[in-house]
Amino acid sequence: MHAAVLGSPVAHSLSPALHTAAYAALGLHDWSYERCECDEAGLPRFVAGLDREWAGLSLTMPLKRVALEVADEVSPLATATGAANTLVLRDGRWSAHNTDVAGLVAALRGAGVGVTGATGRAVVLGAGGTAQASLAALRELGVPEVDVLVRSVERAGELRAAADRLGVSPTVSAALTDPSSASAAITGADIVISTLPAGAADALAGAGPGTVVLDVVYAPWPTRFAATAAAAGAQVVSGLEMLLHQAVAQVELMTGRPGPVAEMRSALDEAVAARA
Repeated sequence: MHAAVLGSPVAHSLSPALHTAAYAALGLHDWSYERCECDEAGLPRFVAGLDREWAGLSLTMPLKRVALEVADEVSPLATATGAANTLVLRDGRWSAHNTDVAGLVAALRGAGVGVTGATGRAVVLGAGGTAQASLAALRELGVPEVDVLVRSVERAGELRAAADRLGVSPTVSAALTDPSSASAAITGADIVISTLPAGAADALAGAGPGTVVLDVVYAPWPTRFAATAAAAGAQVVSGLEMLLHQAVAQVELMTGRPGPVAEMRSALDEAVAARA
């Protein structure tokens, strides 16, 4: 069986290390996983050209929204978030799923969120597909209050639509236009999730003791935002934790077997060390 990660650019993806390690641990020695460069315009053609020897596809930017259009079936969670990072082929039909939510939930639970007690307020930085997945993850973790900081409220329509479908009511503000305003909004938050691209959160501060900070950017690590938060006493979670756990969920969807977390974590650590 074959599987692959698609995106543009995709050469940086660590998904092959994760999935290949999973197949080896599960004894699926006839399975393979590769990287394939693919943009939004090329995804329908790529998917149409695959046969029943394919188990599924992992999708990175910019394919997470167009994936919903090429699928025969879309999971309720992918529908609600408005994005899918996984396509699974079964009986000739493609189904779209969002395992980013599972990755975020597992990464935050690993830091004690939703485990050690009630959580009051979260701040999400950004309005893209991962921000929408963050709303779903925070809902699952029972976080009652969420502030979303963006650059333009007018351009956050897809995030607002996802929030409506999820049944949550975040406060959306354009605080990202001013680092001091964004830092003030972060101050006192229990959770901060940055979904911003590399460097976009560098000037932000405000996290401190009692705050769990998850930065989805993991290369290079630590980011300046994560390092600032750690120096102020916050508990910092690398985006690698999200990457690991979303891949575990993908393996389960594609193979029908539990993802081998320990073996996948070891392979991820080795892949990161090799790039250092």
